[in-house]
Amino acid sequence: MSKDDLVNVEGTIVDLKGGGIYWINLENGSKVSAKLCGKMKRFKIRIVVGDRVTVAVSPYDVSHGLI
Repeated sequence: MSKDDLVNVEGTIVDLKGGGIYWINLENGSKVSAKLCGKMKRFKIRIVVGDRVTVAVSPYDVSHGLI
């Protein structure tokens, strides 16, 4: 699956877990676990609880995503 197949959704970070996992409440009310990817990880961009982020979610598994 390529990144073009992912669905982009806005959300707010609500909790941080170990290993770079973040819990995010999406605009539609669901809760998703997500990891940093791409340039955010490469350039060590920090995000904290309360930040608004765009999450790329697979249509096959909607419980995981990429920030």
